[in-house]
Amino acid sequence: MLFNRTRAQEYMRRCGVDVLVATSPVNISYFSDYRCWIDPLFKAYMMTPGAPSDPEPTAAYAIFPLEGEPALVTSPTFAVNASDLWVRDVHIFGDHGLDDSLPLGDLSSAEQRIFDVLHRPQNNATATDALLSVLAARGLADAQIGIEMEGLSPRAKASIEAGLPKAQIRDCSNLIRLVRMVKTEDELSRLIRSAEISETAAMEALALARPGQPIADVVQHYRQQIAKDGADFDHFAFGVRGLGLATEPNYILTDEDILYVDFGCIYEGAFSDSGTTLTMREPSATLIDRHRALRECVEAGVEEMTPGAKASAAQAAMWKTLNAHGITASSPHGHGLGLEVRDYPIIVADNGQRIHDDCVDIPSDLPLEVNMVLNLEAMISMPGVGSLHIEKSFLVTPNGSRPLIPQDRTRPVQPG
Repeated sequence: MLFNRTRAQEYMRRCGVDVLVATSPVNISYFSDYRCWIDPLFKAYMMTPGAPSDPEPTAAYAIFPLEGEPALVTSPTFAVNASDLWVRDVHIFGDHGLDDSLPLGDLSSAEQRIFDVLHRPQNNATATDALLSVLAARGLADAQIGIEMEGLSPRAKASIEAGLPKAQIRDCSNLIRLVRMVKTEDELSRLIRSAEISETAAMEALALARPGQPIADVVQHYRQQIAKDGADFDHFAFGVRGLGLATEPNYILTDEDILYVDFGCIYEGAFSDSGTTLTMREPSATLIDRHRALRECVEAGVEEMTPGAKASAAQAAMWKTLNAHGITASSPHGHGLGLEVRDYPIIVADNGQRIHDDCVDIPSDLPLEVNMVLNLEAMISMPGVGSLHIEKSFLVTPNGSRPLIPQDRTRPVQPG
């Protein structure tokens, strides 16, 4: 499973929380493995004219109690997406909308389970009604309840507060982010596969680049290749003449181009994010030296990525290396990677801020832990000349860090 159950329980005990409730699509997926393509897109007004633009995903709540089994609240129309989840306690709301006038056909055991869920008596008019029913049935109506407030609409928040007058309701949005930092074997395997798919597709696509060709052709090849391996497109960004980063302009490659490229896909919910430099000509000695500085910059950051080290230590080492090469116009940094393109920790200089909600309150300069997946990246943009870029993914191990997958960034990619 994606969910780091043991880590969640440790945080819950430490923070005095009896139950966690996820409300955003990404965290519902994390808690339960439930995924539906429309969840990040759908809003209340799209089915109810005049309603606000509150998010309205097909699965509204994932519930994880400290004691007992987890539960999922989902729309009856999409409940079949929960047929093969590890979370077995599925609840719906509203009318199932099925035509039961014909004899029931043969169903598999998983399909029969969803049929039974859909026909189980319930009086839940809304998803929040179903949530309140689950909490009441578990004896948690007067508990310490951590709810991901950032994914909750104002209407749902008001309904929950009214329906749980004896509970202590606490925002746990950042607690969940801290749980997600350390990957389970399942999430790690997905991240590795996502990175492998993306790297292979990107190198094949970049090898086809030629002067006079729209870079859109390179992007399209990348899209096609990741799709063949079962991944969805996330991004393919590129530098334009050292002026900044683009994803949309129909830029035509020239024989003078040397440019930043950054790419990523999504495999079974897990993001990849990586980058390199594409050049249409043999780079000058000056540009090769600057590219070497970027490579050494990333290597210096990796040396600092050990369990217990602060995130800022890696960024400081990266900056020190670039400065030693006389480079001051850059922004070397890093970030976690997971079910979003950026997870905690964020590898930047210590900003003195705190990561806090109603459950946690800690410095934002987080210590690194084993089984974090981290990206390090650095770029240089030179107006009218081009841009250079290196980004790689790493896994924190008990003895330091190692590459998540092989990603050769020794030199810029030069097709042909």
